Amino acid sequence: MKILIIKFRNIGDVLLSTPLIENLFKNYNNCKIDLAINKECESMVSFNPFINNIYSYNRSFIKGKSLYSKLKYEFNYFKELNKNKYDLILNLTEGDRGGLTTLFLSGKVKMGYESRKGILKYIKNFDAYASDFLKIHTIDKDLQFIGLLKKDIKNKNVSLYWTKNDEEIVANILKSNNINKFVQIHPVSRWMFKCWENDRMAKIIDYLQMKKDIKVIITASPEKKERDRVDEILNLCDSKPLNLTAKLTLKQLAYLSSRADLFFGIDSAPMHMAAAVNTPIFALMGGSESIHWGPWSNEQLINNYTTNDGIQNMGKNTIISNYDHEIFYENKIKKCKGMVKIEVNEVLKVINEKI
Repeated sequence: MKILIIKFRNIGDVLLSTPLIENLFKNYNNCKIDLAINKECESMVSFNPFINNIYSYNRSFIKGKSLYSKLKYEFNYFKELNKNKYDLILNLTEGDRGGLTTLFLSGKVKMGYESRKGILKYIKNFDAYASDFLKIHTIDKDLQFIGLLKKDIKNKNVSLYWTKNDEEIVANILKSNNINKFVQIHPVSRWMFKCWENDRMAKIIDYLQMKKDIKVIITASPEKKERDRVDEILNLCDSKPLNLTAKLTLKQLAYLSSRADLFFGIDSAPMHMAAAVNTPIFALMGGSESIHWGPWSNEQLINNYTTNDGIQNMGKNTIISNYDHEIFYENKIKKCKGMVKIEVNEVLKVINEKI
């Protein structure tokens, strides 16, 4: 059986689709599962033993190209996918890109989410639909397709893989800095309104290093806005954590997380990555819904996160959530009231329980 999964989303979204991939593989003997994803998400699924082929859509390649070049790229992309003559196509993308891809591909059975807007909303593109509006975790949302296929859910493990070389690079960094036990702090997200206040994050870093005598390693992507935000936080610190911003690939970041004693940060793809490698998580969630995006525990099958404010736990993962999602601007900086309402003392209390 040949299966295509379409998920043109961000890296965290693609990572959280791995339980669906594994369940499909274990329910269909000798099946071959291909993925159609954005190129920047490849690291989330490469080396995954349940995946046959990855067809990457390179958005940056066609950016700024002529209309002819864009159409040619699209045509060749669809043509390459159509060669496989899929038995089952699952579209996990709610937007136009996934809907159009499914529309132009031939497949014996097509399933997906209803398009939210545009002309695709009025085209019956699928043989069966999963719900896009349930108050459930993103993992459970995608696993609806296992139920639609009348198959059993074997597990809900989020999986992530790297190479021996990735391990050696990270191990050498830790050895050269004489670090064994450490807390990983990832204070940023591509969506900056999800971030906590800089001065509060600096206080937690100093508390861990100066009061708890635990080394802190800071991680962030090479994106300028993330690098700038980390610099602002570190300028407010009295201690000197190891700053690995922009120095690791996503694979190396995943392995680093697997070596950490605790991940502390906000809702971000690296938070989900750290949870996937079974590192205890402590995350602040004031700009996103914990019931959908809370850090998943591979040890459990049931989502414990709710729409309540306060401390919530799932396995060894802990969050502080605040559901005031009102957006406001302060000195031209986009913020979320829920994140601002989370106080340092609340965080320190949980830190002391986790460490």
